[in-house]
Amino acid sequence: MHPVLRILGIFAVFFVALVGWLTLAGVTDSRSSAAQSTLSDDVGSLWGNAQTQAAPRFVLQWPEEVTTSKDVTDALGNVVSTRVERHWETRTATVDPASTTMDVAFHLDERRRGLLWFPLYDVTFDGTWTYTHRQAVARTLVLSFEFPDRNAVYDDLQFIVDGEDLARDLRASDGQTSATMQVDPGQTVTLRVAYASRGSTSWSYQPSVGVGQLEAFALTMHTDFAEVDFPVPGLSPTSKELAPLGDGWTLHWDFSRVVTGFGAGMIMPSHIQPGELATDLSFSAPLSLGLFFLWIYVLGLLKDRQVHPINYFFISGGFFAFNLLFAYTADRLPVEWAFALSAAVSVLLVTSYLRLVVGARFALVEAGIAQLLYQVGFAGAHFADGFTGLTITVLGIVTLFALMQLTGRIDWSAVLGKKLGDAAARSPGQAG
Repeated sequence: MHPVLRILGIFAVFFVALVGWLTLAGVTDSRSSAAQSTLSDDVGSLWGNAQTQAAPRFVLQWPEEVTTSKDVTDALGNVVSTRVERHWETRTATVDPASTTMDVAFHLDERRRGLLWFPLYDVTFDGTWTYTHRQAVARTLVLSFEFPDRNAVYDDLQFIVDGEDLARDLRASDGQTSATMQVDPGQTVTLRVAYASRGSTSWSYQPSVGVGQLEAFALTMHTDFAEVDFPVPGLSPTSKELAPLGDGWTLHWDFSRVVTGFGAGMIMPSHIQPGELATDLSFSAPLSLGLFFLWIYVLGLLKDRQVHPINYFFISGGFFAFNLLFAYTADRLPVEWAFALSAAVSVLLVTSYLRLVVGARFALVEAGIAQLLYQVGFAGAHFADGFTGLTITVLGIVTLFALMQLTGRIDWSAVLGKKLGDAAARSPGQAG
């Protein structure tokens, strides 16, 4: 076969494989998106959504007499007198707590539904806030507490004001509850709220609406997982300690006085999403196949092993089998098992086929090791976030180095000329 036609045939096979992988990636992404839109609502209704706990509101109320003047006019519109009216209006002012102390503990409970993992968690919350009334007159103080998710469940709820638990007498309305009391000059009021709840994805505490000043702020979080991450934008912990068994953290946010508009929170860790991984593997698979084709083509020239484009077509089918099998087993098996099964099947398909085409040693050594590096190794790099680009770069450079060393002393004019001559010599016989 003419070398130019052989190369064009290989490119045609590669293009067909490329279209197949792009189609598979689109199908897998569509399956994941459909599952995400359907299952997210189901999981949220069963377990809970991401929670953002707002700080309680301390609102002072007092009556104030208001005087208004109203002109009295005659039939011609002339002002004949002024009537003075007095009435009472309720004035309000939101005040900041004098101190905030919170203790939050998380228990991670990840659940899998098909192609998706959901990072669910149990949370126990215990917060205490104080307010010192520094005004010279008594006022009415309204203590309002808004729950982080109005559709969630809150077990063992405590709403304690100055040592008295009012939770039994309170009624939640529009996702919040409140209590009213009188405060005298110099009086310090202590509000403590505690509950156990469930949520997913993340939990955060928002101390103020917009920029505010936090006095004597102390937040402690306990996790039973080692991989911690924080919302952005947000406050980073001021200190942290690893749990004795190394399976979690105790994190502290301690500020004596800080002005900020940010909150503090925790993003729950999650397993690799099988659907996203399958899509990414399909999108990047042509890179592996391209390097493998290049390696096989050059070695075929060096060892005088004729690999026909039809052979390349079946090789690409073996590579494609890896992604196809993984896409439809990743939602039924642990993702690591699905990966190992798909890799084993693909390597078996390619090496057993090449054994018949170019011999056992070439298939198992030159081709087999290359497939393990280009396909399995590069695909495995997707399990480590941020390493795929580095991996393909290293593989490309190593391949370039190996090919340069193997072909550095070759007279390509002679090699290609011999191939062209052989092709020309075979043409008359083929015609006859």
